[in-house]
Amino acid sequence: MAPTARPTVAQPMSPHLQIYRWTWTMAMSVFHRITGTALYGGTALVAIWLVALASGPVGYSYVAGFFGSIFGRLILFVYTWILMHHMLGGIRHLIWDTGVGFDREKRLSMARLTLIGSVALTLVIWAVALLVR
Repeated sequence: MAPTARPTVAQPMSPHLQIYRWTWTMAMSVFHRITGTALYGGTALVAIWLVALASGPVGYSYVAGFFGSIFGRLILFVYTWILMHHMLGGIRHLIWDTGVGFDREKRLSMARLTLIGSVALTLVIWAVALLVR
């Protein structure tokens, strides 16, 4: 006996990004995912630096020359921001895990502070690094 065909029924469609109005918390959620993915590339850069350091002065000189260039410093600056932004986003989620900060004003201020704090921390880290140098 052949199976009977199921009648086709129009399935409801889920709303997608074009329907939603962008909010701070939505944007920070997207940035948190993007920065989490970008940390893989930054970890590869740290690994390359460590392998070059372990390989001796000649290998290290190439990597140090690259990271000392304007393009290399720009990559390191962006990586620092990515690291700080992802860290602060993780702290924001940790606070939410305690059940705090779900009202509208707190969500909005925490999302804004994630972005502002990541930029401020990045600038402070680089200012200290350049002054100590």
